[in-house]
Amino acid sequence: MHKNFPEIIFENEDFVVVNKPAGMLSIPDREGKEQSLKSILKNKYGSIFTVHRLDKETSGAIVFAKNEGTHKFLSESFEERSVKKIYLGIVTGTLTDKKATISIPLMEHPVKKGVMVTNKKGKPSITEYEVQEEFGLYSLVQFQIHTGRMHQIRVHMQYIGHPIVCDELYGNGEPIFLSSIKKKFKLSRSEEQETPMLARLGLHSYQLAFNDSAEKPYHFEAPLAKDMKALLQQLRKWR
Repeated sequence: MHKNFPEIIFENEDFVVVNKPAGMLSIPDREGKEQSLKSILKNKYGSIFTVHRLDKETSGAIVFAKNEGTHKFLSESFEERSVKKIYLGIVTGTLTDKKATISIPLMEHPVKKGVMVTNKKGKPSITEYEVQEEFGLYSLVQFQIHTGRMHQIRVHMQYIGHPIVCDELYGNGEPIFLSSIKKKFKLSRSEEQETPMLARLGLHSYQLAFNDSAEKPYHFEAPLAKDMKALLQQLRKWR
């Protein structure tokens, strides 16, 4: 395995759970020019099946099936909402309700491809959230999604006025710099301009839990990505 191979959290003969790096596609896009996690796994295992996907900029736990039987079983588990999916996200601002359920239907934008909007004609979409830590400008929030709509957490957080940080589609897309957190910030002499602490969507697939076809329970956790972890350390320090 080459050194850039994503971290495998767990594997058996039926499925593999991977900690997807941010910036990598889960599955090939239509152009097929960019490397995807699925194509890397296909090279390693020969056959691999998509069960669900994460947005390109989202890091964390994702499961792929290694055979058709498992693919069918896990796909149905996701559809039947029997898979527990927990995410961690850094959002803008301080939330009034520290714990709530957002139940707002979502549909694809009638004109803009790949953009989701809230609409009562859309598909039912349910996101539970709970604030974990508050830093004034930002908050760390845990999400449990009970439906798997595209961009669900992102649209729901935009809807309540606290988009995920660095979200180009549903927020301001601006990177986060240490200078905006630390009062007396000085650039080091070697730097001409400040490097952002986080320049990608601040969302991480933290936990996945499901039963296999023999009813054996599994629970997986993907450690928080380095960039989000480093940002949280600074936010705690300069709170």
